[in-house]
Amino acid sequence: MSETYNVLFLCTGNSARSILAEAILNRVGAGKFKAHSAGSHPKGAVHPFALQLLQTLNHDTSFARSKDWQEFAVPGAPEMNFVFTVCDNAANESCPIWPGQPMTAHWGVPDPAAVEGTDAERHLAFAEAYRMLNNRISIFVSLPMNMIDKLALQKRLDEIGRNLPIAG
Repeated sequence: MSETYNVLFLCTGNSARSILAEAILNRVGAGKFKAHSAGSHPKGAVHPFALQLLQTLNHDTSFARSKDWQEFAVPGAPEMNFVFTVCDNAANESCPIWPGQPMTAHWGVPDPAAVEGTDAERHLAFAEAYRMLNNRISIFVSLPMNMIDKLALQKRLDEIGRNLPIAG
């Protein structure tokens, strides 16, 4: 693998979870990772609560746009080292064939955009999704990529998606 690892976060709409994950990894993995996000059926716009949360947390949001995962499966697209699904719908869909056979894992997170209720409850759902993704991504970036074999790395990636508590 190269010195800078390309990572693609996939979700169905590419409007909330995958956008949050892209922002988080580009901050905590700067210099070691380059994050991207896409959706199988992109909404066409980033959810305003996702943008507001990222801006509140001082993330640059100029990157944020809802895009189709096919953008990353065409010649000339960045070659991915890792592809992570962050919602159940995308995990069950057939994905494009990614050049270079990247490592994949499913890191499902409840959809904050689907939460109904007051604005405060909805903002809380986005904050919780951010917290879960931040925890998983922080563990991911701390893995010694150059010191563990692919099988051990794959096992660890799967564990990151399974073993973190959803709440609390």
